[in-house]
Amino acid sequence: MGRAFQNRKVAMAKTAGIKTKVYSRYAKEIYVSAKNGGVDPGGNVSLRRLIERAKKDQVPSHVIERAIEKAQGAGGENYVTLRYEGFGPGSCMVIVDCLTDNHNRTYDAVRQCFTKAKAKLGAPGAVAHMFDHRAIFEFKYDNEDKVLETLLAADVDVADIENENGVITVYAPHTEFFKAKTALMEAIPDIKFDAEEITFLPQTSTTVSGEDAVLFEKFIDLLNDCDDVQEIYHNAELNN
Repeated sequence: MGRAFQNRKVAMAKTAGIKTKVYSRYAKEIYVSAKNGGVDPGGNVSLRRLIERAKKDQVPSHVIERAIEKAQGAGGENYVTLRYEGFGPGSCMVIVDCLTDNHNRTYDAVRQCFTKAKAKLGAPGAVAHMFDHRAIFEFKYDNEDKVLETLLAADVDVADIENENGVITVYAPHTEFFKAKTALMEAIPDIKFDAEEITFLPQTSTTVSGEDAVLFEKFIDLLNDCDDVQEIYHNAELNN
C-alpha cells in the first residue's frame, strides 16, 4: 500500500498547479473550517490540521491569517462541500472533492472536464466504496514494533503499518488522525513526519497506458484548473 500511496503523491505533485491556486484553495478551506468550527485552532481540530498542512506546503502566514480574519466577520460566502465520482480514461476510478458557493457552476465545470477527457461522470457512491478513507503518517524510524505498541496502547485502530528501508508508514481510520498523531509525538518526541494527511486510498489499481495515459494527464490538468476543485483521488497507475 505504501508504494501506491507514493505513486499517487507523485502523480498529484505533477499536476498540483501554480502556487497561487494552491494558496487560494487552502485559504478557502481554512475560511470554511474557521467559519463553521471556530477561529481558535486549539478548539477546532479541523482548522489546526489545515493550518499545519498549509505551513508544510509553504503557504504564507498572511494567507492563513487573512482567511481566519475573514471568517470572524459577519456574513461572508456560504460554501458547501461537493463530491463527484466517476471513471477516467482507461476506466480508472476518480473522486473529485470540491468546495463551492455555486453548485451549478461547479457541476458544469467538473462535468466539462470529464467530457473533454472522454471520461464518465457517475452517480454518488459509484466508486467511493472502492477507496479506504485513511489517516496516513510517514516518518523515519527503526522500530516498527514500538510504533505499533504505542498506537495500540492509545487505542488507535491501526489498519496497517509498513517498514520499508527504515521508513515507517502508518494507516489508521481518518477519524483517528489526531489520536494517532498525538500518541506518536508523545512516544517519539523528535519525530518528523514526511507525510501526515487524511486521504482516500484505492483498494485496487488500474494501469493506464498509451493514449489513455496522455488523456488522463490532460484530465487531471483540467480538474486542477477548476477553482472549486480541492482534492482529486484516483486509482490510476500510469504506464507511459
